[in-house]
Amino acid sequence: MGHKAQIPYGVLEEFRYDIRRFLNFSERAARRAGVEPHQHQALLAIKVAQARKATVGFLAERLLIRHHSAVELSDRLEKKKLIRRSRGEADRREVFLSLTGKGERLLQRLSEMHRNELQNAGPRLLNALQTVVKRARRTGMVDLTREVRSS
Repeated sequence: MGHKAQIPYGVLEEFRYDIRRFLNFSERAARRAGVEPHQHQALLAIKVAQARKATVGFLAERLLIRHHSAVELSDRLEKKKLIRRSRGEADRREVFLSLTGKGERLLQRLSEMHRNELQNAGPRLLNALQTVVKRARRTGMVDLTREVRSS
């Protein structure tokens, strides 16, 4: 019979706890700034995609939501004057999203808050992740290095 790998439940729970603590901070920070957490994530995705031109489809992909949900989300962000929409020049059916000055300023404030939090939480998150990877390798749970290299 094959050796059954021991699942490091305690290590996995600690890792998930540390992630959740950071996400909880992030959600509270977004709400204090006047946006919902998914709106903050959308602003971040749009900012990063500007070189490639953010579209509603891109937003749906990055936030792991359906296209119609991304349309509604971008409607709410536009209503708050955090983003603007523009039609594609080559294909008028294509709609691009970009941050307004107000959206840029809000994202800058939130990003500074997150950078400060990551200075505190980052070492804890990194340690938790390293512990999960070590235990997973040691227990034969998975070869994470092979999975990372192949993607």
